[in-house]
Amino acid sequence: MLGAGAWGTAIALALSRRPGRQVLLWAREQGLAASMRARRENATFLPGVQLPPEVVPVEDFDAAMRASIVIAAPAVAGLRTTLERIACTGAMVPVIWLCKGFEQGTSRLPHQIAAETLPGHWPRGVLSGPSFAAEVAQGLPVALTLASADAGFAAATAQALHGGNIRVYSSSDIAGVEVGGAVKNVIALAAGISDGLGLGLNARAALITRGLAEMARLGEALGARAETFMGLTGMGDLILTATGDLSRNRTVGRRLADGQGLERILSELGHVAEGVHTARETRTLAERLGVDMPITRAVCQILFEGVLPRRAVSELLARDPRSE
Repeated sequence: MLGAGAWGTAIALALSRRPGRQVLLWAREQGLAASMRARRENATFLPGVQLPPEVVPVEDFDAAMRASIVIAAPAVAGLRTTLERIACTGAMVPVIWLCKGFEQGTSRLPHQIAAETLPGHWPRGVLSGPSFAAEVAQGLPVALTLASADAGFAAATAQALHGGNIRVYSSSDIAGVEVGGAVKNVIALAAGISDGLGLGLNARAALITRGLAEMARLGEALGARAETFMGLTGMGDLILTATGDLSRNRTVGRRLADGQGLERILSELGHVAEGVHTARETRTLAERLGVDMPITRAVCQILFEGVLPRRAVSELLARDPRSE
């Protein structure tokens, strides 16, 4: 596991519960691996959860690359650098990434970043789905999707990671899986704003449903299959992130509705809220591809243009009726 943030550590814990498996947890932060070995806890990113002997924190990147499967767990902003470092080792080990979102400035999805950084024949894919790190770390059940352009690799790797309280499905629609994982964070921001304004459960349901339609429109424009958005990485991840109290993006939305400034919110959050960066890149892609995404536009107006949340909601409600 390359990356010892909350999510990387949680997945390392979950995978270590399969009998006979050892997980090397590589930490980029100076001193973090030594601290985890001494305390048997990731006090920085996942405090209060004991690391079992099967999770071995390491500082040696090359040693981590000698595993049978390498899972990259940086945020999207760090994925390119991580994959470039992997490529430099020349170790043709299967590489899976966990991040969700678009790369800032390029609007690239993770699999597109991988295509630019790893040789074409390098086995690779994404593990995604509705999952909060805290629950996964506790050993609670979770269902995820392993997606790769190589359907055989996706099925084999899903089988390798499946077990215990992790159920892993496979998919060859890597674009659809990644678009769902990215755009759901933007809609979760909108749902948090709606809840923060006290607009009620009806409004939240409408946002989630119409947000799913936006997600699917963008995905299909990028070559994804429509049915993917009815599954775990589309509807499933969206429902969790837009309604769960553990959702960072929903929390950001609620605090925006309370009138707090974005810079302060992100500073106090202490973790990455991918939806903020993803919103801008999603809008850019939608405009480039001619895809109508009114909820995403409204979120961007609130985040980046100083539009008050209630005004943005009023403008959404004032749109002309149309067929569903």
